[in-house]
Amino acid sequence: MPDKPSTGTRMSRLRALLRRSGAEAFLILDLKNIRYLTGFSGSDGALLVGGGRPVLLVDGRYTTQAAKEARGARVVLYGDKAAGIADALSAGGYGKAGFEPSVMTVDFLGALRRKAKKVRWMPLPAESGSLRAVKDSSEIAHIRKAIRIATGALQSTLAAIRPGVCELDVAVELEYAMRKKGAEGPSFDTIIASGPNSALPHARPGRRKIRAGDFMVVDYGAVSGGYHSDETCTFVIGRAGKRHEKLYALVKEAHDRALEAVRPGALCRDVDAAARTVIEQAGYGPLFSHGTGHGLGLDIHEAPRLSALSKAVLEEGMVITIEPGIYLPGFGGIRVEDTILVTREGARVLTEFSKELQVIG
Repeated sequence: MPDKPSTGTRMSRLRALLRRSGAEAFLILDLKNIRYLTGFSGSDGALLVGGGRPVLLVDGRYTTQAAKEARGARVVLYGDKAAGIADALSAGGYGKAGFEPSVMTVDFLGALRRKAKKVRWMPLPAESGSLRAVKDSSEIAHIRKAIRIATGALQSTLAAIRPGVCELDVAVELEYAMRKKGAEGPSFDTIIASGPNSALPHARPGRRKIRAGDFMVVDYGAVSGGYHSDETCTFVIGRAGKRHEKLYALVKEAHDRALEAVRPGALCRDVDAAARTVIEQAGYGPLFSHGTGHGLGLDIHEAPRLSALSKAVLEEGMVITIEPGIYLPGFGGIRVEDTILVTREGARVLTEFSKELQVIG
């Protein structure tokens, strides 16, 4: 059973950011951030964090749920959301409030300005996007559980993968297996991509029938306790030729070099470079068309980003993916992805499925 989340520590980090920002209060509308800070898992609401006790604002659908789930916050019922936030700002005496620019809509900001005419609004600092980047023990436990569910589901689905079966049927089978094993849902729309379709990094499973000699990319994950797993396995169907083996070995080497570069204090762009250099030196640089990884947790994509443009630095406790790939139009693609915990010793692989080349079907 995962430890209870340390919401007090999380709120302390937000308050430290608040003090540095120049704002008097933060309005949190991102539901994942609200869950992270209070434990409330409803599908609507707002959190106001200032000098006093945080205020969790909900409508009548969520009063019972909020009273049960929310920790450290006073639950306040509203009829009109913008008016309720304005009243809470007035009650706290706040004249300058920060908001999440990636979540706030122009329409809702206009409503808040009409309801709270004396409040000056400002976007939260960019560093607020990294608030959830370092995971505590309860978060890591939830991610591990999601991984166990997903791994078991894939293992039970492998027998259904064979020539003549269509991609969509495999995706449905895998998502059903994750649900049956306790997942709250898939982390994202499961990718089952075979043959030429596997050369599309974000392919959608369709009616194409799997054939012998195909690469098949399986990118999948489960949600448990609100937290996501993420893993990509690339298989060869029926038989592997020398081209399959050479390409897979190249991507696996890039994956392994990136793992070796993971440590606290490492620049995310350097981890990306460790993988990318392997692929570029083999002449496939333009065919590695995405970043090497990303953080994950309550969202499938969180801070930090592992790409050539990233300015982020790895810290102990971050959970990230390592997922280099090569995509050859008309032939197929390979992606090798593990979820990693950054420890003081380096990378600890959390995902459980072997990344050695496997021939199935």
